Amino acid sequence: MPSSPGFRIATIAGIPIYVHPTWLVIFGLITWSIVGEFSAKHPNWTNEQHWIVGVATSFLFFASVLFHEMSHSLVAQHYKIKVVSITLFIFGGLARIEREPSKAIQEFNIAIAGPLASFFLSGVFFGITQVFPSKELLGGLSNFLGWINLYLGVFNLLPGFPLDGGRILRAVVWGIKKDFSKATRVAGASGKIVAYAMILFGVWEAFHNQITQGLWTAFIGWFILNAAQESVAQVEVRENLSGLRAQDVMSQEVPTFSGSNTLEDYAEEVLRTGRRFHLVLTDDRLTGIMNVHALNSIPREEWASTSVQGVMVPRENILWAKPDEPLLGLLERLLANDVNQMPVVSENGEGNLHIVGMVTRDSILRVIQTRNEIGADALRANKE
Repeated sequence: MPSSPGFRIATIAGIPIYVHPTWLVIFGLITWSIVGEFSAKHPNWTNEQHWIVGVATSFLFFASVLFHEMSHSLVAQHYKIKVVSITLFIFGGLARIEREPSKAIQEFNIAIAGPLASFFLSGVFFGITQVFPSKELLGGLSNFLGWINLYLGVFNLLPGFPLDGGRILRAVVWGIKKDFSKATRVAGASGKIVAYAMILFGVWEAFHNQITQGLWTAFIGWFILNAAQESVAQVEVRENLSGLRAQDVMSQEVPTFSGSNTLEDYAEEVLRTGRRFHLVLTDDRLTGIMNVHALNSIPREEWASTSVQGVMVPRENILWAKPDEPLLGLLERLLANDVNQMPVVSENGEGNLHIVGMVTRDSILRVIQTRNEIGADALRANKE
């Protein structure tokens, strides 16, 4: 799974589309492979035709992957689930959603949309080869894309989380058992089985003179294995945070700093106190929030001449939490918006907001770690 979105190339249906740097690697490898395949199958084509069709096929292949991910995303949006982004990367595509579906049927419909989209495209491309049988270049391109979309749809139906088939399996188990955590563990275990099978098959291929294909199969299996393990870890996070709210972990001591001071002054304050974020006050009025990340975004030589107010996150862009907000949802919001802390505010009878504390990622992670340790100790005590 890519660690950062990469380069933004478009926005479709309100969803930012990114290309991860690893996509450039696989795009070049796929193009080179396709050109070689077309050269073998169509020796009568010119070298220029091989490359034109090869590059066009590669672009349309990744457009097909994007279509697959958009299908997931549009169904998710239908269920009021925000799609944060879609990223094309070395393994294909990844749609990042703000939260998990709330019902098994939602999970099923979101998951099945991708393979159905790939099967639809497969039919379209195979249809083109029948409609234009005399167009050799178009036929070669369409036939390849027909098969690749068919393979894409079938591969994603493998019952291994996080593949679509694994999500479908989770939806089915969730619907039967009425237990999301148990369903995720079942799908995660299935994902591990699929992953180990792919790794072993890849090793077998490598030892039978198919080194490149074998290594690639094993590499994909390794990716699925990590994603399956991550899915189980996420379930443990959900269980550890279950029943907790923002007020349970927030720090009631909220540090402040003057917006008229310079970044050099702010750096000294951070070094003195070790606090990495502050609410910014201007004439005793809250105007924004400042943190070390924003400080480091400015060249050090400009700190003395730049005010905190010129760099801070302004008040209108600050994300707020309510004291009774479930901690799991709060953590999902922190991750989705790539922020490390969130002020907790209460509302008085007149509708005015009053800051009562601050929740950080670190404070939530400490709760998860502590609950894991207590759970492990309790388990050992019960066994004894």
